Amino acid sequence: MPKEHRKRGKKKKPEPEWQPPVEAPPPESVHVEEPPSWIVSAPKHAEEEEVNPEAPFGYVDVDVKAYFRTVDIQIRDWQDTAGELDPNDEDTDPNEERRMFFDKEKQLATDPDCSLILERMTYSMDDFVRRVFVDSLIGSYDVLVKHRFASHVCQTLFTVASQTVSREKRGILPTVPESSEKGELRSLTQLVIDVCEELFPAFASLVMNPFASHVIRALLLLLSPNLVTSQETAQHTMRSKKSAAWKAKQGPLKSVFKEGDSKGNPANYTPPEVFTETARKFVEAVRQELDGNETRALAADKVASPTLQMLLAVEADQQMTEDSDSLMDRVLVDLVSSSRDNPSAAAPVSDYLNTLLRDPTSSHLLETIVSRCPGPAFSILWTTYFKGNLPRIASHPVANFVLAKALERVSVTQLTEACGELQNVWTKLIQTSRTGVLRAAVDRAASLNACGSEITEAVSVAFQVKTPEERKLLVPCMLRLQICQDFKAAAKSPAESSKGEARRASNDPHEPKVQGAVLLQSLLRLPEPHYQLVADSLNSQSEEDMLAIAHHAISSRVLDALLDSPTVPQKVKRQFVLSFIGRYHLLVDDRIGSRVGDRCWAFSDTYLKEKIARSLIPQEQFLAGSFYGKFFARNLNLYLLQRRPDEWRTMQTDRNRPAAPPTASVPPPPAQPAGEVSSSKKERKKRKRDPGGDEIDELFSTAMGKKVKKAALAEVVQPGSRTLPSETLDSSLSDVMGAIRAAPAEGKGKRRR
Repeated sequence: MPKEHRKRGKKKKPEPEWQPPVEAPPPESVHVEEPPSWIVSAPKHAEEEEVNPEAPFGYVDVDVKAYFRTVDIQIRDWQDTAGELDPNDEDTDPNEERRMFFDKEKQLATDPDCSLILERMTYSMDDFVRRVFVDSLIGSYDVLVKHRFASHVCQTLFTVASQTVSREKRGILPTVPESSEKGELRSLTQLVIDVCEELFPAFASLVMNPFASHVIRALLLLLSPNLVTSQETAQHTMRSKKSAAWKAKQGPLKSVFKEGDSKGNPANYTPPEVFTETARKFVEAVRQELDGNETRALAADKVASPTLQMLLAVEADQQMTEDSDSLMDRVLVDLVSSSRDNPSAAAPVSDYLNTLLRDPTSSHLLETIVSRCPGPAFSILWTTYFKGNLPRIASHPVANFVLAKALERVSVTQLTEACGELQNVWTKLIQTSRTGVLRAAVDRAASLNACGSEITEAVSVAFQVKTPEERKLLVPCMLRLQICQDFKAAAKSPAESSKGEARRASNDPHEPKVQGAVLLQSLLRLPEPHYQLVADSLNSQSEEDMLAIAHHAISSRVLDALLDSPTVPQKVKRQFVLSFIGRYHLLVDDRIGSRVGDRCWAFSDTYLKEKIARSLIPQEQFLAGSFYGKFFARNLNLYLLQRRPDEWRTMQTDRNRPAAPPTASVPPPPAQPAGEVSSSKKERKKRKRDPGGDEIDELFSTAMGKKVKKAALAEVVQPGSRTLPSETLDSSLSDVMGAIRAAPAEGKGKRRR
């Protein structure tokens, strides 16, 4: 017999026959306790109602996913041709694909493939479609913000919502199409408030959720956009480095329309007043749900700490810091309340704050506290935790950033004491490339317009420049973050640094560093005469070194700061511009150097521009053949300078003259009586009728001279004078000419023949 082929899989066991359960009554001696009131029994069919955490709203159909991939490819093609789509063009309507799947938004948002496509489409949605999209998710945001993929969709929605909210505040509302569905579509401003109301009950848990925390930060940024100073800071606040790197690999996420990027500028966005009250409620929700210990525990949490920073910023922005039991008072261990009650009392040292000072995660929170805490609290914080420990804090790899933030708020006395306390560690900070403390001290001295001598002494000590010869090397030493002795030693043996991989820009000791260039720019903003420490070093550089500085992308910023600094006098700036005379053709023959040349040209007056232009006349052919110099040569207009120098000077003077402020509208001329037309209008009509002129007119103009215009003032007729008034003479001539024109046309024709 052939061998029987067994099927794969487990054998099905025979189902046992059903028997009614036998329930034995409990013994009388055993006491059965009733469950507490907060325990709710599960429904009968709990297995059928169990929600899949990966797809809480179900899975997307295969056909829909395939179609969405096609839509993604089309949108990417549109984004590659940025600025070429018109939102009013009927052939290119990215909103059409969005309207087709508005009944499956929740499934699409939780899908790993379609969620990113939905993010890309959100940037190009119009205001009406955004309102419909946000409204369709109402009631499910508490689940969506905690989902791995849907949380990013919600974050993108709150990011682009500022554009629509800003237009709604100005009264720009989209036209709602007629539909058979009943109901009223709320504005996006009201929808955002409804979303916040939905998230209030579970807000404390969302702050600590790894997926919901960045959505909360995006929502807080929508409610209070002044929490961050720039768009780059906003992106780092809302996304982690890993998430930002992953998003950068997905291609451009922006609008496909022309005006999409300009409308999303956060600097032009002002939130409505109702958003301020909503942000206040978030702070109050955390105060009610968490106690002091739980609030302090958020500081060391990598997920919750960034959100706590924004909540502290909202609290300080709305002047809620000095309230009893505020979030900042909890984190500072009652330091704010004690400074409010007794400003002169010394607070005990807290080990918790010392831990925050040196922890890589919580130190960012302490930076926010130092920047936003009230003045009396900062004075106690500076005296208790910073004063006397500045050398150790400045040398610490983490705590030095907090000290740099604290130096931005110190007074003149505190800054003087800090410079004296750090006198022995400035050199060590430069050798370890920790220039943040020194730069913060320089910026604070520039803003206070004080402590200039202490700062210049600190810079001289930091780079070991004492003699006048060593001070000439200050700029190259600071650009390379080397003390004077190390710079001289490296200059004597440049060949050793060109071997192997050490020649890279980050490891090359001869390559300028960003920290050094920023420090030089800060020093140039010091008041007179303390800026001369840098200006004198720049003037003492050789021609080759100055060209090398101007041709480098990092060091050229120092030259820009010299021309832009309000404390550097015009005499020093003119001397700097004149130092390139004879070498401007070499300066602008470079990608970076041409930009420096343009800055020098824009600063110069007409006299300096003529000197620069005449020095480049022999190099005209060189500039014409240079890839970058030819653009600089267009501003010179050397052809006009050589042939009509007066006209060239007039043109340059007009360009240097600032634009005139808008003047009031000129009132219209008084209306003339009916039937009276000015002679200028008659002449214009006559010229339009007969552009070739008339022989009779030419004859009278030759015999009588120039015609008398009616606009001229009438001459005063003296008694007994034979001179006729101009109006009388003009009217008599008009009568004679009219009589001649009324003659038969045959005679006129005979004269022509």
